[in-house]
Amino acid sequence: MSDQKTIGVVFIDRFADWEYGLLAASAVEWFGARAVSLTPGGRPVTSASGFQLTPDRSTEIDENTDLDAVAVIGSDQWVDAPPVISGLLTAIAARGGVVGGICAGTLALARAGLFDKAKHTSNGRDWINEKEPGYPGAQNYLDVPYAVADGRIVSAPGSAPGTFALAYLTTLYPQRSSDLAEMRRLFAKEYVGGEHAEAS
Repeated sequence: MSDQKTIGVVFIDRFADWEYGLLAASAVEWFGARAVSLTPGGRPVTSASGFQLTPDRSTEIDENTDLDAVAVIGSDQWVDAPPVISGLLTAIAARGGVVGGICAGTLALARAGLFDKAKHTSNGRDWINEKEPGYPGAQNYLDVPYAVADGRIVSAPGSAPGTFALAYLTTLYPQRSSDLAEMRRLFAKEYVGGEHAEAS
């Protein structure tokens, strides 16, 4: 279909398995998006749980001119050995695309200057200031446990893959409010009615 959105999901070694599944699967299954996996150099990467991922393409700008949106998935390597993807992120932002980061993936957005004029969150104010001191837009930080969307920039702590998916898809598909409300209701059900879980 002609209005299909293409979302690039950026993975690096030791990526967090739990941070992308709800976003990518919901985008494809419910919203008709096309999801493509990106890694630096187009090399295979290994998740935090040891799963192997062979990407569709690299993070090079010229390979990703079709992207309507990009999401950067967390990994401790964004702190320890970060690849440079600022060019890709700023290119997508410049053409009005949605740019999101979760957990340590937010460091890539900070390094690209995308928080300069956008309210945002991460794994804690002290955490991001320690990892990326003096980044542009530090004054726009919101110390909240859920995702934050401001304009076309979406960010979340690593503990919030649910609200990250919802905020990201709301930003990408603002006209699909009824579907988004249904998605929210469905995934909130497990938290309604108490903190306990049944065990047998």
